[in-house]
Amino acid sequence: MRELQFGRKGVAKGQAKALVVFLHGYGADGADPLGLADVLAPHLPDTAFVAPDAPEPCRGGGYGYQWFPIPRMDGSSQAEADAGIDAASADLNAYLDARLAAEGLTPDRLALVGFSQGAMMSLHVAPRRPVPIAGVVAISGRLLRPERLRAEAVVKPPILLVHGDQDPVVPFDSMGMAGDALVTAGFPTFAHVMKGAAHGIAPDGLGVTLQFLKQNLG
Repeated sequence: MRELQFGRKGVAKGQAKALVVFLHGYGADGADPLGLADVLAPHLPDTAFVAPDAPEPCRGGGYGYQWFPIPRMDGSSQAEADAGIDAASADLNAYLDARLAAEGLTPDRLALVGFSQGAMMSLHVAPRRPVPIAGVVAISGRLLRPERLRAEAVVKPPILLVHGDQDPVVPFDSMGMAGDALVTAGFPTFAHVMKGAAHGIAPDGLGVTLQFLKQNLG
């Protein structure tokens, strides 16, 4: 397992009553989404916010990291992508366990907020953990291996899908396909369309994310 480096914001260690983990997109790093903590923290008191760097330098350019290779962007094979997903899932699960232990929290006090490739990791890992977390916000992502979800899901935390209808990077219809698979598998699933938004987080998307976190983290 590879140890993930990370940044942290929010309440002091040992004082948190909830934990939000941000997962960045392809070619970025943890510092990128961790800035959202400055906006969310005033509305989520007693919450710690962390954002790890993905485990591999990005093959397809950019200044940062990748959770797994993407064949159409970096020339990798599908076998390499599949192996990368599995390896990163193990890394992320170990990281989440370590952060919960360090903050003295149980899984029901944890929420994942992923963007793009980080959203894909969030949707892939959360259903396969042994104990349900509080919820997942998947922004501008897609569901990996949807055909295996029903068979492999161990737990079914609530899911919020957020996507811009003008996204040129991860097609907008990815949200509908993910939603269909999640609902069919029995997940409490919610969706919000950021109208006119491209591949990013519009203010209304951040607003619904905040409301989802407040509701599911109490």
